[in-house]
Amino acid sequence: MDLILASQSPRRRALLEHFGFKFRVEVLSVEEVQSGPPLATARANAVAKAQPVSLRYPQALVLGADTIVVLDGLILGKPRDAEDARRMLRALSGRAHEVTTVVALLRNGQEERVVSETTKVQFRQLTEAEITGYVATGEPLDKAGAYGIQGLGGLLVQSIKGCYYNVVGLPVPRLVEELRPYGIEVFSSR
Repeated sequence: MDLILASQSPRRRALLEHFGFKFRVEVLSVEEVQSGPPLATARANAVAKAQPVSLRYPQALVLGADTIVVLDGLILGKPRDAEDARRMLRALSGRAHEVTTVVALLRNGQEERVVSETTKVQFRQLTEAEITGYVATGEPLDKAGAYGIQGLGGLLVQSIKGCYYNVVGLPVPRLVEELRPYGIEVFSSR
């Protein structure tokens, strides 16, 4: 079965390529939900990303995903600007937060499976100079929660409990299990 990634995220694409998945990318414009309970918001966005692609390619399995950073029950999205990034990083400093990715698998426009994975991330106590220096790199400006664990933002993290790849943007070990019933295997005779 063909696997289609309905996401513009270079991190998701890189993870799938790194682990040897055979897939192609198709992205159609959708309006993302910006408010509501965090898990419901992520679920709605993951399904919304996959839905139009699934209708266009009804025989393929379409993967949509949405990753959210949650602190004190509120979603920390991508920062509006450098000052917003600094505000988010100050809020995360010395504290734990959750990163949840919802993965939606659709075929013929219908939901086949929708699953979520949550990882707890503990930031170390950050100095104002570290926050300013990190924001100056530009890395946090296009990332939910204003950091990327796979880049320089990994230096801000003290520990994680759960799946590292989930924090990057796709819980790949879980995805392997979810794709198996569709005959999509990474460790098969190539």
